[in-house]
Amino acid sequence: MRHTLLIVLSLASTPVLAAEPPSFDRPGIGFGFGTDTVPRGGLAVEVGLPSYQRDRDRDGLRTTSLSSDLLLRTGLAPGWELQLASTPWQRQRERGPDMPRTQQRGAGDSTVGVKWAGPGSTERTAWALLASGVIARGDAAFSDGRQYALAASVEHTFNDRWSGALYGSHQRGAGQRSTTWSPSLALSVTERLGTYLEAGFTHARQQPDQAIAGAGLTWMLRPNVQLDASFDLGLNRNSPDLQLGTGIAFYLQ
Repeated sequence: MRHTLLIVLSLASTPVLAAEPPSFDRPGIGFGFGTDTVPRGGLAVEVGLPSYQRDRDRDGLRTTSLSSDLLLRTGLAPGWELQLASTPWQRQRERGPDMPRTQQRGAGDSTVGVKWAGPGSTERTAWALLASGVIARGDAAFSDGRQYALAASVEHTFNDRWSGALYGSHQRGAGQRSTTWSPSLALSVTERLGTYLEAGFTHARQQPDQAIAGAGLTWMLRPNVQLDASFDLGLNRNSPDLQLGTGIAFYLQ
């Protein structure tokens, strides 16, 4: 993890040539994403530094986890983008009544995706699709098995400061199916500082529904370097109690 941070900070401090980078896909619930794509020849690197999750189930089992996610985005053609995502480092602790504390470490699944910014988008309203699938399974404790997902995102700009988005995805694989919806509302506080509110609702076959809500901040440290921080709280007993995230994203042309 230490070496990953050093590499990220080193890359973030190098000169960037693009004057107008695309919007970054982090932060946001799940695998929410923006509606624009990276130009051909460009590279967006988005890293979690890290993410934290805490949960306690009805039986009193407490679970806490730390993870660092990595997303690489590069342009294939106008309106088309290739994505590679991975969770190279995770740590999870569990402790319950009358049981010793356990700890596990490992890597999560790696996925490949293709984003398409569909036709008909305007400066005020835009949409995109993202198809993805697992290409490398992580360690057993952190893998969901072979999964495939199709997601869509629609964004609308109300004025110079306010914008809204609706994200939806359907995922299936390893005998499971789930659907997630996430509306959000974003505010540009200044040219460099932004904030947003979000909610997420997930329905899975033969599993309890989950609902969370939270907020986040984004700060453009440089024209092509973004820092972010976010939190989400569970709205029902089946959802994670608390999720915290910090990250850095930068664009190279």
